[in-house]
Amino acid sequence: MNEPKGGRGAQLKHTGLRPGWTTGACATAAATAAYTALLTGEFPDPVTITLPKGQTPSFALAAEELTGSHAMAGIVKDAGDDPDVTHGALVRATVRRLPAGAGVVFKAGPGVGTITRPGLPLPVGEPAVNPVPRQMMRDHIALAAQKYGGTGDVEVMVSVDHGEEIARSTWNPRLGILGGISILGTTGIVVPYSCSAWIDSIRRGVDVARAAGRTHLAGCTGSTSEKTVVAEYGLPEDALLDMGDFAGAVLKYVRRHPVDRLTICGGFAKLSKLAAGHLDLHSGRSQVDKGFLGELARRGGANETLAAEVATANTGLAALQLCQAAGVPLGDLVAAAARDEALAVLRGAPVTVDVVCIDRAGTVVGRSTLR
Repeated sequence: MNEPKGGRGAQLKHTGLRPGWTTGACATAAATAAYTALLTGEFPDPVTITLPKGQTPSFALAAEELTGSHAMAGIVKDAGDDPDVTHGALVRATVRRLPAGAGVVFKAGPGVGTITRPGLPLPVGEPAVNPVPRQMMRDHIALAAQKYGGTGDVEVMVSVDHGEEIARSTWNPRLGILGGISILGTTGIVVPYSCSAWIDSIRRGVDVARAAGRTHLAGCTGSTSEKTVVAEYGLPEDALLDMGDFAGAVLKYVRRHPVDRLTICGGFAKLSKLAAGHLDLHSGRSQVDKGFLGELARRGGANETLAAEVATANTGLAALQLCQAAGVPLGDLVAAAARDEALAVLRGAPVTVDVVCIDRAGTVVGRSTLR
């Protein structure tokens, strides 16, 4: 298999850091093992799952329980070299049969939060098990049902030992996710971020792209934004820079080593931080300024009532949804402001910039012109 020369894979290899697994991957493996045991009477150990990009990791079981009514499997999360607060947490999935036609129903067990405010990718009252992990669990339960003769109609209760305590070190309480942590992950893989190692990998990514003759690079906050710029611009892998939260590192290095064009693509909330002048987009080091979003909305035609609602919204996504419903182009306004901040950091370097804002599904919700 050819080693990646550029893009996300090459950056990770260059850091020398060991990747880990998301809580969503751990919950999927636990649910798969539990449902298999419910159907066969035996827990697969290790249990192998398929991640969204095709990787097939195996997980050793740390806990198991089988009764006539349910099966439970637990997996210890390994975050690799990432300083993740959930590293070492025991993620459990308890699976119970439901009547035919019920589908897969998710329930928050001890240590997993419940959504109590709007503006998140799940409705109020739902367990904080994000959409991609839910789909991964549905897919693996369907495969187990097909293989072992089940219906696939089950309740999956996900729990995390000491999750409520762990959640105090996250933004969950402030976001109205109460009772524990969230089950997260869009790829199943935790990409480790040592600031110095990752910034060094960004610089190497720029060097590789320029050596290959690339004149249009894209700084992306993650795998979903990478997919978006590939679909939008057809960029090759070695033109993609996985900047993560380090927007400033990309801009400062491109200032010294310019290319013709730089596209910045990422989630609306993260790029709203860049628009407000933050160059480090990590949730622990910068926050979404809803007051700033309210002022942008006002400039974009929002009345005072809407601007106030935006300024007090629970999340950046909630602010965006309020403006979308009112026909105020907050996504475009954020993209334009982020582009202008990027140009300020570039300090007149011969680089044109455009910005693309996306939602969690990868849908474009805002874009700037090229300047």
